Amino acid sequence: MRPLHIALAVLIAAVWGVNFVVIEVGLGHFPPLLFSALRFLAAALPAVFLVGRPAVAWKWIIGVGLALGVGKFGLLFIGMDQGMPAGLSSLVLQTQAVFTALFAALALSERPGRVRVVGMAIALAGMGVAAVDEGADGPILAFALVVAAAACWGVSNVLTRRAAPPDALGFMVWVSTVPVLPLLALSLLFEGWDRDLAALAALDWTGVAIILFIAWVSTVFGFGAWGHLLRHHPASSVAPFTLLVPVFGMSSAALFLGEPISPLRWCAAALLVGGVALTSLPGRRRGPLAPAPVPPTPSAPPAAAGAPGPR
Repeated sequence: MRPLHIALAVLIAAVWGVNFVVIEVGLGHFPPLLFSALRFLAAALPAVFLVGRPAVAWKWIIGVGLALGVGKFGLLFIGMDQGMPAGLSSLVLQTQAVFTALFAALALSERPGRVRVVGMAIALAGMGVAAVDEGADGPILAFALVVAAAACWGVSNVLTRRAAPPDALGFMVWVSTVPVLPLLALSLLFEGWDRDLAALAALDWTGVAIILFIAWVSTVFGFGAWGHLLRHHPASSVAPFTLLVPVFGMSSAALFLGEPISPLRWCAAALLVGGVALTSLPGRRRGPLAPAPVPPTPSAPPAAAGAPGPR
């Protein structure tokens, strides 16, 4: 990769890592489900009127929209709202690579090789260490919600891989339209219209800037630039830069939010990043060929199995 492209890849990882801090701040302005709905609304409009509908079946657009938008981001935002630290969230969410490999084995008959199995085991061990560290100081339910969010991300990665959209950015713009109404309905049901109206009535320039950063900088810029890199370089050369996301996530959370990084958390980070790195190694396919991987999500770090994905 050229130095300019390397710098761009590092910048994207930094944006996606810092995005967890922005989410944490945003949760002080909005209820989590409403916050997630506004994020997708801002990402979809007005872009959906500027790009044509991708040449894929509606079932893939709707499926990815529900798994990614309602499942992944809904659970992630709720988990962080319930006390899951931003830095630890950026780390634990990387277990999506393990879930992606497991779901791909079940749905696409892509049996992982020995190295990937070892990588998954190491990453799961890191998740266990992180759970022990979080269990000592924070709510374990919030931790479980972020793990569930990683599982939903794995589902969306497999669906995106199966859909194989020719225009990844246009696909994600249309995907962003799907979760808006379900998230708003869930917010009204569980968070209450009075809480939602109060948050919207108190909307200030800080809240607007938070939504625009998550929707336009993390999603539109991050996803578009990542797609540019994937068009010029093999996924095996680009994907490893996603391992920098939790590095930027944990360090920015420590710097801006004062989140402590315990020795146990450093150990968890080493195991998770190392395991995800092994899981991400390209390997020989042992089952039917599946469509080439494409970036599954606009604002989250990409799928370590070769496809990026929002934080």
